Amino acid sequence: MGQIALEGMEFFAYHGHFDEEQKIGNKYSIDVTIEADLSAPASSDSLQDTIDYGDVYQMVNAVMKKKHRLLEHVGHEII
Repeated sequence: MGQIALEGMEFFAYHGHFDEEQKIGNKYSIDVTIEADLSAPASSDSLQDTIDYGDVYQMVNAVMKKKHRLLEHVGHEII
């Protein structure tokens, strides 16, 4: 097992319980750590065998583009 971490991804998004928070928006910093079996990419040195960081970023970006009332819900959607 190993870990891949994407840290400090920044997004401007419109989350919050109050309507004002969803109108004004705020800057968010997201860290994602993925635990995975990295033995195949470690031995093959092939991008096909590992997790594409760009795909992870795009998945988080898609969640952040949607408005949510609770940050707990945002985290759940990312997971």
